[in-house]
Amino acid sequence: MRRTISLVLATAVYLPLMAADLTPTGTLRAAFLRTNAVQGRIDPQTKSISGPVADLVQELARRLGVPFVILPAADAREVIADLNSHTADIGFLAYDVPRATEVDFSRPYALMQNTYIVRADSPIQKAADADKAGLSIGAAQGQSQSGYLKDNLKNAQVKILPAMPSPDELQKMLVARDLDAFGANRQRLVEVAAAHANLRVLADNFSAAEQSIVIAKGDRSRLDVIDRFIADACASGFVQASLDRAKLVGVDVAPAHPR
Repeated sequence: MRRTISLVLATAVYLPLMAADLTPTGTLRAAFLRTNAVQGRIDPQTKSISGPVADLVQELARRLGVPFVILPAADAREVIADLNSHTADIGFLAYDVPRATEVDFSRPYALMQNTYIVRADSPIQKAADADKAGLSIGAAQGQSQSGYLKDNLKNAQVKILPAMPSPDELQKMLVARDLDAFGANRQRLVEVAAAHANLRVLADNFSAAEQSIVIAKGDRSRLDVIDRFIADACASGFVQASLDRAKLVGVDVAPAHPR
């Protein structure tokens, strides 16, 4: 308890000193993946954004004493481009090695479980069953799962789709047997299966991806203050409460350990 209180006090003092560095325009600008419910959801009527990204951005802006704006991005490339063009101050991405050559990652605030969706009558019962000769496993270009599957599946054929398919498109590909399984985060796939009774999501996972805040490369001091903020948000229960409100499946608070 004493350590947590000390961390909160240190963060409360440190964050205001960093406001000018983190928000050069005076507004905290944050980019996130608009189609990834693990990060946030956009209300189709009001266009308001909810979920962990919205909660974390609002809380960080409050501590910095600045207003904020959240920028929906089509994919990871757009988040990275927003950072490197200085149209966003922070972004939200799952960690992977190629992305880390372009942006700097904070410590993770959440772990996102990745699994497969298959036809309801598929013989694939667990994640390890998908790596067999003759099977075709899909993933979307630019998603952290595509890199993992390309590197780790040794027997199945990995097909990288140019973009994340819609639920209906994915259902058609699986039913037509163009794909035997598709890998993505569990939350996304549970939503697809809920809309299509002839599909099911496997009970286990093939990997877990770290959800983090990202910034343009090269400023360790900015990353340090974000790491302090995330450490406090995780330790205080703030992140857990946010995940609970969002009713996310297969997403947990990240443990307190270095990458």
